[in-house]
Amino acid sequence: MQDFLKINDNDNVVVALNTIPAGAAVSVKVQDSAAAGADCGNNAAEGGKPVCERVITALEEIPAGHKMAICDISAGGEVIKYGYRIGNAKEDIRAGAWIHTHNLKTALGDLLEYTYEPVQAVLRQGAGQGSSQAQAGENGQNGTEATFMGFKRPDGKVGVRNEIWIIPTVGCVNNVATAIAKQANAFVKGSVEEVIAFPHPYGCSQMGDDQEHTRKILADLINHPNAGGVLVLGLGCENSNIDVLKPYIGDYDENRVKFLVSQEHEDEIAASVEIIKGLIDYASGFEREPVSVSKLVIGMKCGGSDGLSGITANPLVGRFSDKLISQGGTTILTEVPEMFGAETILMNRCANEELFHQTVALINDFKNYFKSHNQTIYENPSPGNKKGGISTLEDKSLGCTQKSGSAPVMGVLQYGETVRTPGLNLLSAPGNDLVAATALAAAGAHIVLFTTGRGTPFASPVPTVKISTNSRLAGKKSNWIDFNAGVLVEDKTMEDETEHLFDYVVEVASGKKVCSEAAGFHDMAIFKQGVTL
Repeated sequence: MQDFLKINDNDNVVVALNTIPAGAAVSVKVQDSAAAGADCGNNAAEGGKPVCERVITALEEIPAGHKMAICDISAGGEVIKYGYRIGNAKEDIRAGAWIHTHNLKTALGDLLEYTYEPVQAVLRQGAGQGSSQAQAGENGQNGTEATFMGFKRPDGKVGVRNEIWIIPTVGCVNNVATAIAKQANAFVKGSVEEVIAFPHPYGCSQMGDDQEHTRKILADLINHPNAGGVLVLGLGCENSNIDVLKPYIGDYDENRVKFLVSQEHEDEIAASVEIIKGLIDYASGFEREPVSVSKLVIGMKCGGSDGLSGITANPLVGRFSDKLISQGGTTILTEVPEMFGAETILMNRCANEELFHQTVALINDFKNYFKSHNQTIYENPSPGNKKGGISTLEDKSLGCTQKSGSAPVMGVLQYGETVRTPGLNLLSAPGNDLVAATALAAAGAHIVLFTTGRGTPFASPVPTVKISTNSRLAGKKSNWIDFNAGVLVEDKTMEDETEHLFDYVVEVASGKKVCSEAAGFHDMAIFKQGVTL
């Protein structure tokens, strides 16, 4: 395993893959303006750009995942990583110096003017070529359609789980919902996997968008195909009561969705358990059967990033996204604040100008949300991100957007909207892990791929695959981590690991439990922006 990586030819930094001790000599190719002014014994040219091999001495210890300058950078000069600016130098930085928050500042500002400059967004060559036998069908090899074992629903949707969900309309009945689930699980049978309650603190004392968001997210979850049956549990006096919520739910199968108002029953728990017995009878009539992977909708999210996030796990998810899309599937990218600084990459991959303008609004609406709360748009990443080597929001965003792969943007969704268009979609939601993952599930994602360099045990309403950026984390927290992308800087190729991840997702879609499911974790969180009465 090499000790450092230069990600893009135009970068003026390298990323330490292992800690580089002070005084260590690092041999690296320098090109473009960095090489033009360098004292090179034997200048060559690659692509018409001056190139030379330089030996850089580390002036101080460079922690793993962090950046080291490979040429002198003047105060105010651009620091380049991934081929793009990740900020400006606060002071003169010498070649061999550690670059981090102490000497690098964001270059982001407030609202910007954008121009649509479309690029030809093409799936990477070979992204649709399968090579291995997946659990439920050939992985696209020799023209055979890749399949998984899913649950076909009467409305044409497909689920990857056959669970019974209890959706409270208001936080007042959270404990009741949990008690119902605990009792009802004793009656699970056949293909039904579990009875799950999804408590949340909202549904009353909310105003404006907050109330609308709660109603939309609850309705989206009620309609989610991973639930073979749903009990909507109300209190009776809440703002988002069952009668108010029904128009948001729309048409529904009366065999699949049941309602109970707690204030109308002497023993709401006993009554609910009886209802759930009937839902289990109904849902147990579904069995897994082969379904084309073109029906899969996969959400993409990252959290607790480190210096390897944009090198291993995020690009791997991007390759997975390209592969699934090439076979007719759908992916959804969210956490809008972590697009800041890399948004033009996504804007220029929009399939048409209308989608470009929707993406501009997606970005600027979130910036205005920050401004309306008197918060800086370019707030630095979290302490965990910084410790892992992320120095600015641009640094994180350029790594974050690697999850989008190379496909064109085919859809832009507002918070609470469900996906309609196959291919790559962008979804409005914050960076918060639980809120964003819930938003992905509500938008229709069957599974969420969650990349992390720090680790986290949280779950979401749908199977949440934790993908580690480094092998140390995967080894230390095997009870959290489902897939290790850290091998990409060791002895594995991106092509092989793309196939490996694709096969793993097919297994999960076919019933394999991820770590958080095996632990019995099921979380949800709704985006709150406004006043609580």
